[in-house]
Amino acid sequence: MTRRSDPLTRCGRETRDRPHAGPSRYLPSLRARPSRDRVRRGAVSLALWALMLAVMLVTGRAAAQGAPVAPVTPASHSAAPAETTAHVPVPTTPAHVTLQDHLAEAYASFTPVNRSYSRVRVALRLLEPWYGVLAGLFLLFSRLSARFRDVAHGLGRRLYVRVLVYFALYSLAMFLIELPLAWYQEFAVEHQYGLSTQSLHGWLGDSLKTLVFSIVAFGAVPLLALAWSTLERSPRRWWLWLAAGTLPVMLAAVLLQPLVFDPLFHRFTPLPDSPLRREILDLAARAGIPSRHVYEVDMSATTRKLNAYVNGFGASQRIVLWDTTLQRMHTDEILFVMAHEMGHYVLGHVWRFVLFLSAGAFLVFFLVARLHEAAVRRFGALWSATGPADLAAMPMLVIALTVVMLAATPVLNALSRSTEHDADIFGLELTHANDAAARAFLQLAEGNRSDPDPPRWILTLLYDHPSLADRIRFAESYRPWERGEAPRFYPPKPH
Repeated sequence: MTRRSDPLTRCGRETRDRPHAGPSRYLPSLRARPSRDRVRRGAVSLALWALMLAVMLVTGRAAAQGAPVAPVTPASHSAAPAETTAHVPVPTTPAHVTLQDHLAEAYASFTPVNRSYSRVRVALRLLEPWYGVLAGLFLLFSRLSARFRDVAHGLGRRLYVRVLVYFALYSLAMFLIELPLAWYQEFAVEHQYGLSTQSLHGWLGDSLKTLVFSIVAFGAVPLLALAWSTLERSPRRWWLWLAAGTLPVMLAAVLLQPLVFDPLFHRFTPLPDSPLRREILDLAARAGIPSRHVYEVDMSATTRKLNAYVNGFGASQRIVLWDTTLQRMHTDEILFVMAHEMGHYVLGHVWRFVLFLSAGAFLVFFLVARLHEAAVRRFGALWSATGPADLAAMPMLVIALTVVMLAATPVLNALSRSTEHDADIFGLELTHANDAAARAFLQLAEGNRSDPDPPRWILTLLYDHPSLADRIRFAESYRPWERGEAPRFYPPKPH
């Protein structure tokens, strides 16, 4: 989060240099507001929230008991029960089918139910960031943010305490405002279409865990207080210092995510001993990856979807397979998925993204600072914010960052699609399993109710992977070893 101030520099200095003036100094207009109105508004808000939570509990329980749409389990790949060991391999499919067959099956799997799910998901993903923007504007124009600032100033003189108290109140408010959309998007829709196995109690628990973790993390590692101190002390160049600090912060976050954050929500275990494990370890040895970095995670406790990913770096870098993927894919399909994830590891895609985002942070923070400065100059009085370094203006900083990152999303998605395509190439060159790759992509389309060939504008705005139809086409056509051509990534060229 970042911002900058030229005309607002004077306000920032006034806030820093003078002793704390108390709530009435910041909010003279609120002091004259009748307390009866406040009580009435509070009672109405509580009543609305009670009604909403009651609806959530009733509909959530109904959704958990039985979804109107059955979960996707392709006939040739029936899902194993959650308690079945996920690492038992399924026999490899012997028959080879044509590209046209794979594509036809992918399009046939996109049933009216799947099309409905895809449309709902697209609409919600387009709505989600703007809902957050509106929530932030509500906190600003209702002056709730200013009240949070006053509470924070009343509880401590140290900047660290004030920032932490404000951030806790702000996070809680945003959590409550965004809860209805989050519940519908993450719980109700997933249960309606038979993709979630998580109870409402479990979903709420995970949501609260995320909220508490973010507050505790900023308390234990006072990065936000340090950033706000930079904003106060260097009102013209704070965005530059924050951009410069992006690289070490991102490296720490990427390093710690698999070790600290992820285990809060799921259980990760090294892939148990089995014939499949030995094949995966052999594949990893050929790719030059230590065996300790291959894990499975118990995602079947929350979802029926399929996935695998790579995260972390150095000692914490790991390749993770969802147990749902292990339960429902054939052995050769799993091996290609692993080879794809090994491609991310070997080709250093995590490092590429970290370095790209760190370099782009300078432009992002500069634009955020400009937008934030202009907004505070224009509306600061309405928000009871004395300047860009006023804690009451923090929601505007988040809004500015959201808008700038939305504008950058097509570029970030294009870069991500490029790395995913490279990982597909690596996986094919490592395994030569073109048919298994195409079937794996078909499984992803069926198991996740995905649109195999979305419109170009949706692909540009929302997709960080190539379309499944494009991946199936490429998987069937990429065979340089049959034409005597040099591979792009594997085996690596001698230096």
